[in-house]
Amino acid sequence: MPDSKASSALILAGGRSRRMGEDKALLPVDGIPMLRRVYAASRQVLGPEGTIFVVTPWPDRYRPLLFEPECRWVEEPACETPPGPLSGFILGLEPVETEWVLVLACDLPRLDTGVLQAALHSLPQISTSVLAVLPRSDQQSRPWEPLAGFYRTASLDSARQFYAAGGRSFQGWLAGIAVSELPAPPSMLLNCNTPADLERANDASP
Repeated sequence: MPDSKASSALILAGGRSRRMGEDKALLPVDGIPMLRRVYAASRQVLGPEGTIFVVTPWPDRYRPLLFEPECRWVEEPACETPPGPLSGFILGLEPVETEWVLVLACDLPRLDTGVLQAALHSLPQISTSVLAVLPRSDQQSRPWEPLAGFYRTASLDSARQFYAAGGRSFQGWLAGIAVSELPAPPSMLLNCNTPADLERANDASP
């Protein structure tokens, strides 16, 4: 039975960073590697009792960044063509024991912890039919920002079924489940896929 009072976070750090040209999780924004920034934001949102999981094929690479002994690693298989974030989400969700989990990409250096804390505190009022609470995207082709919000762990079965049927798109899966909006400023959703994105992140005000 999931714990409805405790909180967890899941950070996905399994991308190849091909558009960046080097491992973006290690690149600094304001002098702090992005993965470390996302981890620290997760800790601030959840508090000291929260459990944080990092899903990656390279835990040894990232351990020096995340020195908290409470960090839990979920190791993905290393392969030349990664299966994508939905696969990492499914793998990472399996050990989570709380009712809700905060799911974040490792390349979101400007997360607004106040916005995420407010959303966390509102989760008990969310209808039980809702499986995800996410910010809306500004792109018509992808209505939601799937790696910057909260999911019920009860969504795991639905995600597994979608994936087993050949689905690989997060947006495709989200289109078939109930999602509630998490109001969030666009600045919080700045993600770093290219050197130009990284430059913008470093130029932005904290």
